[in-house]
Amino acid sequence: MKILVSALEKSSNMHLKELMKHMHESIKFRGIYSRELGHSDYDTTSNTIMGFVDALKNLRYLMRLNKDMVALARDVDVVLLLDSSGFNLPLAKKIRKVYPTKKIYYYILPQAWVWKKGRIQTLQATCDKLFSILPFESELYQDKEKISYVGHPLLDEIDKFVDKPVSNNRIAYMPGSRKAEISSLMPVFRQVATAIPQKKHILVVPESFDDEFIDKHYGDISKFIVEHNSRKVLLGVEFAYICSGTATLEAGIIGSPFALVYIAKKLDMFIARFFLKIRYIGIANIMFDKLKQTKFHNEYLQDEVNVANLIDEYKNTDKQKFISNSKILREYLEHGSSQTVAKHIQKTKDKNDR
Repeated sequence: MKILVSALEKSSNMHLKELMKHMHESIKFRGIYSRELGHSDYDTTSNTIMGFVDALKNLRYLMRLNKDMVALARDVDVVLLLDSSGFNLPLAKKIRKVYPTKKIYYYILPQAWVWKKGRIQTLQATCDKLFSILPFESELYQDKEKISYVGHPLLDEIDKFVDKPVSNNRIAYMPGSRKAEISSLMPVFRQVATAIPQKKHILVVPESFDDEFIDKHYGDISKFIVEHNSRKVLLGVEFAYICSGTATLEAGIIGSPFALVYIAKKLDMFIARFFLKIRYIGIANIMFDKLKQTKFHNEYLQDEVNVANLIDEYKNTDKQKFISNSKILREYLEHGSSQTVAKHIQKTKDKNDR
């Protein structure tokens, strides 16, 4: 059995890694994913594209990549798409047009409940199965047989949690993995570290970043202790400042107190604020709002990301409440997703073998 994978994001590759653990060794993978997971046609280890501006800058490359992936789809049994709707939805539509009977599965669905709800119809018409990792997501879909909640992949990957407040003067800073995010947040993080020098300031840097990249985009990091394992760090700090993304949900599941901080490109933020119809951007907040009609953590965006706000947040956060809410969040998500998704794909293999 051959599977064509499209996993452009770092988080998608983390979830793909867990999924591969449950797949039969005879299954062969092709497509776009990190070569840390095995041979791929296109390596995403150091390339991530996020936002409207980045997509426009890389439009020619993405169009060529789309064409190449359609060609690769000819010789596979299943197409597996993970997240990255801006690339994967057009790819799914083109593959469906060229190969009408090809099995197309979507894991880590586009957040159509945020905006562009018309994508729901496209997903239902284009894909054979939709694997949802958010309990409330299937409510928006008419074809209930096509979509199913499979659990959340982070519950496969995280097995240690904070069970009591930590008091060790350690503060974590997680400015993300994209150049623009890092460059915008690091000046503020340095100011915070300078304002409270008696603390230990832990800067989480992806292990794949070399010294040249760090010097160019992080700047002076002499005030920080550099570490690479974000989940290990979150288990052993009093508080964390985390760029919007998967890491905020990781912290929510682990139970580490944190604030979401995010400074977007002005054009991206303008477009997002014009179209989005949600109260929060943090996924833990969005889920908690659905579940409890309240937020899980505070969010600081654009000009709100300043020294006064961030220090005040650190000093006044109710750490015990974070731990209690984390347990509620884990119960809401129920279980991991990788094994369920792998079993469904394995059924496809068994049918093909008959």
